[in-house]
Amino acid sequence: MEKKLEGQVAIVTGAGRNIGEATVKLLAASGASVALVDVNSDLASGVARAIREEGGAAEVFTANIALEADVTKLVADVTAHFGKVDILVNNVAISDNKHILDVTKEEWDRVIAVTLTGTFLMSKYVATQMVAQGHGGAIVNIGSTSGFYGRPRAIAYTAAKAGVANLSRSLAVQLAKHKIRVNCVVPNKIGSPVGKDTFDPTRPVVNLRDRPGVPEDLARAILFLVSPDSDFIDGTTLFVDGGVSALMPGSE
Repeated sequence: MEKKLEGQVAIVTGAGRNIGEATVKLLAASGASVALVDVNSDLASGVARAIREEGGAAEVFTANIALEADVTKLVADVTAHFGKVDILVNNVAISDNKHILDVTKEEWDRVIAVTLTGTFLMSKYVATQMVAQGHGGAIVNIGSTSGFYGRPRAIAYTAAKAGVANLSRSLAVQLAKHKIRVNCVVPNKIGSPVGKDTFDPTRPVVNLRDRPGVPEDLARAILFLVSPDSDFIDGTTLFVDGGVSALMPGSE
């Protein structure tokens, strides 16, 4: 594989499984040294081990990205280990899967804290490090089609992902003068559901590709957006959803 990211250092949150795992493996195969961030160190360690067996550089960092103290320590530890940070992929999210009449304030707060505030905190402190380094960088936030449409089974998650979409645009505007590009990718039913470990390839989907999305579909889009190939792309929202968002509601 072409080493488009040779010499780069990437942080990927939620790197222990699904989209995060596929992304961190692809970035490593493309030449980046990777920092795997996950609350489950066992999962992340297995992924890191697989990367090292393929000759890549990988290190695991455990953090709760909803906590500012954890995030500041994480960025300092990654910088101390690798010397710099060039790429950030904000992948971590949790969902409530609740109706407005059933969701509790505590459930709402937790989803917003991890899915939206965690993306904000990681972006803030990684961007601070990138600015100090003085040579720019790339940030990709993982959105969701749930952030653009109402859903019958989620309320906090849809609100959080809508926030991620416009947070990404504002970050792009505010960080452009520091040569930090920020983009957002928007999946739909890719790999295992949010918060689940298993992927059911027979799960019915309605899209233009007639197949479920797999984590590698999104990982390839992320690689493009953090590589020099996308140098003129900034502040965009890229739908990687099999074309589902192009369908008229109710279409089959």
